[in-house]
Amino acid sequence: MRLPRRVPWGSLDDLNQVCIWIYYDDSEESKILAIQTLSAWKATTALPHALDSTLALLAVTQQDNSQTNSSSYLSLRQSYAAALIRLVNGLVDPLQLGVYARSIAAIAAQLGLPAWLVELRHAATHEDLPSLELLRQASRESLTWLLNNYFLPILNHSTSAEPQPKTLPPLLPLLKRYKTLVKATLRDASLRTRYKANLSTVLKEIEGWIADAKVAANIAIGGIDWSETAEDEDPREKWALDRLSDVLLLKSVLVPLSKKKRVFPEDTFYPPVSSISLWTPLLAHLFQYHADLPRVLCERTASFLVSGDTRSSTSHSLCLARWAAWIVDNNNGTSDGRQDSGLRRDIIAILLQAIMPGAGTDRATKPIFALLQTLCEGDQDLVDTYSALSERARLPPNEWRPDDLEVMAHRLDTLTSVDDTYDGSASSLRAGAQTAAPVKEGTTSANAAAGWRILDERSKWKPTPIGVYCPPS
Repeated sequence: MRLPRRVPWGSLDDLNQVCIWIYYDDSEESKILAIQTLSAWKATTALPHALDSTLALLAVTQQDNSQTNSSSYLSLRQSYAAALIRLVNGLVDPLQLGVYARSIAAIAAQLGLPAWLVELRHAATHEDLPSLELLRQASRESLTWLLNNYFLPILNHSTSAEPQPKTLPPLLPLLKRYKTLVKATLRDASLRTRYKANLSTVLKEIEGWIADAKVAANIAIGGIDWSETAEDEDPREKWALDRLSDVLLLKSVLVPLSKKKRVFPEDTFYPPVSSISLWTPLLAHLFQYHADLPRVLCERTASFLVSGDTRSSTSHSLCLARWAAWIVDNNNGTSDGRQDSGLRRDIIAILLQAIMPGAGTDRATKPIFALLQTLCEGDQDLVDTYSALSERARLPPNEWRPDDLEVMAHRLDTLTSVDDTYDGSASSLRAGAQTAAPVKEGTTSANAAAGWRILDERSKWKPTPIGVYCPPS
């Protein structure tokens, strides 16, 4: 849950007025009013990066417009450059979310920031200062970008279209490269030294893909996050790990593409030995840097099994179920290295939805039962619950018979006959607590419909707290 955050404006009308002064009123007085208002806000609370950059760009633009001494061009160029550098760095640095640092240009491209502004930022930082005309043009384009990506989305949040996440590069080719390298080293151990650098590069590229997914999630979840506060649970991390898990569950990744290679060990409920040897280095690397991935991957696997995807074969589902058991058994989810017992129970809770009474039967239940049995081992309470539900789930469904409606109609007539025999006495009320007895056909006495009954206005019943009602004498 996103916590409330403090904003400098009292209402959106205040922010809208500043926006009008900056973009829709060309008078010099309006620009001065915008600078003064933003400065007053900054004195009371920290400005979001967008407003802070807007204030810096407005201040240097106002200084430029009132400048008459040509000898101060250098100070103007430095002021423009400083404002633009702060703008780009403030946008990009919070999105360096991966294990390895990524290029500023790649992150800026995902944000839709013009590439030439990034190049200008690089030149102003490491090379000669750009010309004053180029800096002026960059300032104007930066203000336009802030209008379209900050002011308008906030002011028109209810009517603006939902932001679309940037297209992510495909992950499957990276995983295939990883699989090719590891397979070669498994066949010939002497190749490990030769392929060590290549394997490290692939792992960095996979981490780069996760970082790209986090930036895309920043837009998919609700636009660029301009807040300055951090949360304990990052929804961008969860969104990225969900996309990663979906790819890992595909055939040819954790599950071998060929059914002949899905040879499962007989002594344990684990995936094929060859698959464990192939994918353990990658999973160990990912689990080390993304502590939530074991839980996310197991939950996505359990949801896949419960959904009953008709495109997957039983062996595919069974292999995924074995991977879930392997991850639960080998996941050191706590700081002291102990297994995360909560993960085991959470996966069991998801799987129980598929075998509980009333659940559909249009799914392959063999992998679900096998995984449940494995996860419940060692806990007698879980074993008892699993046994009861599994027996109930395996019962054949009840089929309607022609005389079922007649039995139900007879029961209805028996229940409705209470209204004709009830006299409102205490003895009749106490009859409701008696054990129901067989009813002979044609019986009309009050005792013929013993059990709970609905009290109407003739019973003189009135709403009272439990234990207070006294029947009329």
